[in-house]
Amino acid sequence: MAGLIAKLIICPLVVWISMFLFEGVYYPNWVQPIIVGIILAVLAHFMEVLFLRRGVFWINNSMDFVAAVLVLLFSGTFFEGARVTMTGALLTAFILAVTEYFQHLWLLKSGRTYKGAG
Repeated sequence: MAGLIAKLIICPLVVWISMFLFEGVYYPNWVQPIIVGIILAVLAHFMEVLFLRRGVFWINNSMDFVAAVLVLLFSGTFFEGARVTMTGALLTAFILAVTEYFQHLWLLKSGRTYKGAG
């Protein structure tokens, strides 16, 4: 649950900041990047719950990166007036992947990903 709370803060913040950092990420309404960030946070949390464990750390981070690129690109077509280029999506997803890297390290080291049998 701590991972989800962190993601619900970090993901929308990264998407919102990316609007100002990268020319290829534009949302005309301030709430749109927050919605995209929440969608990314929930998706990343479910992927974490399903897949994150010792031994698949880099696979999980790669899956987070690919999922973030796809969600960001789709969001550019979903919201009217929004524009997300491939470069903007890749750069934003990279920043998100870096934050996920540290979150996954913390979750694995703290033992919060243990999936014991029944």
